[in-house]
Amino acid sequence: QVQLVESGGGLVQTGGSLRLSCAASGRTFSRYGMAWFRQAPGKEREFVAAVSWSGGSTNYANSVKGRFTISRDNAKNTVYLQMNSLKPEDTAVYYCAADLYGLGVSSAAPYEYWGQGTQVTVSS
Repeated sequence: QVQLVESGGGLVQTGGSLRLSCAASGRTFSRYGMAWFRQAPGKEREFVAAVSWSGGSTNYANSVKGRFTISRDNAKNTVYLQMNSLKPEDTAVYYCAADLYGLGVSSAAPYEYWGQGTQVTVSS
């Protein structure tokens, strides 16, 4: 079992930055691929970014490429999402997820564990 707890969300103005953190329980964190997904009101959940178990491979949605950076610290059992140049359309609940295959892919299918989410609101 893996428990994921997100933090770092909040209200920020357009063009601002936030860093989300996702702390994981368990000693096997370093085996998991990790990802961030988001869901805006009235919309389906969408992929944001993912990182492989080693951190050597990352994957981003086109909408955030160049603005967001995903990283992980396996010693701290934590994955991060640095979000810069935020836009109102980035407003959503952001969820982190853990993938047992370790690859860090964009499809939600392999992600077995999910956090409760953290709200990010970008004002115009």
